Amino acid sequence: MALTLISSTRFADHITPPGHPERPERAETMDVVVRRWREAGGAVHGPRAATDEDLLRVHSVGHVSAITAVRGRAAMLDPDTFTSPESESVARLAAGAVLDGVDAVMTQPPGARAMALIRPPGHHAERERAMGFCLFNSIACGAAYARSRGIARVAIVDYDVHHGNGSQSIFYEDPTVLFISTHQYPFYPGTGAADETGRGEGDGTTVNVPLEVGATDADYDLVFDRVVIPVLHEFRPELLLVSAGFDAHERDPLAGMRMTTSGYGRLTGRLLEAADALCNGRAVFVTEGGYDPSALHDCLTTVVGLAAETVSGDPPLRHPSMSGRALAPSAALSLKDHALRERRHCV
Repeated sequence: MALTLISSTRFADHITPPGHPERPERAETMDVVVRRWREAGGAVHGPRAATDEDLLRVHSVGHVSAITAVRGRAAMLDPDTFTSPESESVARLAAGAVLDGVDAVMTQPPGARAMALIRPPGHHAERERAMGFCLFNSIACGAAYARSRGIARVAIVDYDVHHGNGSQSIFYEDPTVLFISTHQYPFYPGTGAADETGRGEGDGTTVNVPLEVGATDADYDLVFDRVVIPVLHEFRPELLLVSAGFDAHERDPLAGMRMTTSGYGRLTGRLLEAADALCNGRAVFVTEGGYDPSALHDCLTTVVGLAAETVSGDPPLRHPSMSGRALAPSAALSLKDHALRERRHCV
């Protein structure tokens, strides 16, 4: 399989206050993985900067103007979200990296895959505001860009430990973009309940799978078996985008899940299998959270290795916890049926 990595050493230029978990060292960890891939002969591309046109597909004029206004200076946008003098340009590079990933998989032969190793993360950024460490919603920009290039149906699967409220809200009424999220619940940002299923024409194309604190690899395997993979097959996307956050890892300091590196490998393998079956293998992975440096390194290495091969991850585990069994609904017969089942089972 052809795998392209998109990244830049400039992602370390977004500076956060001392002690902030979304710190420049995360970019240094990504650089190690990228450098190893390049030395092994793998393709690595530097990202282009997202233009206003790219950003305005998913953000309001007011939001883009507000972030542009802090160019060249430090600012606090909310209690968690900060900028430094280079942050606005770095955030444009992060969004542009996802656009480049979409281009890479659309212009190469079937089976092409890409991974954008970026910071700051993006999935909390909403149409009108930055939040949760995120300035622009990079993966949403990628989905909207793919639609503008003629892709009829795009799926976003978000396995970050936090609910991707921004990605959900941007596409909440859009039937052409499926959003699926597995996340610790209740937890920041407070969204992602099972009955949040979309609105209007988009009713049923938002699928939330809230999981209790302490969920294990086996719990995630179960909800992927019963929910995530069946819903993807029902929707039949032409492109798969993955919000690849690694903060559900057992070593991560911000959350309370018990995922392991091999568990992330299994989830990634299942998604790659789905991409092979549904959209000619075309999948773009986009980094989100992950705040333990060693766990981030190990998970990135695992995902890069899997995405570069034709083989997928290990078979799923078969011993979910009691909470995992209680939270996972049966496989969906349709997206709308799934949404109704979620209301009944994920409580």
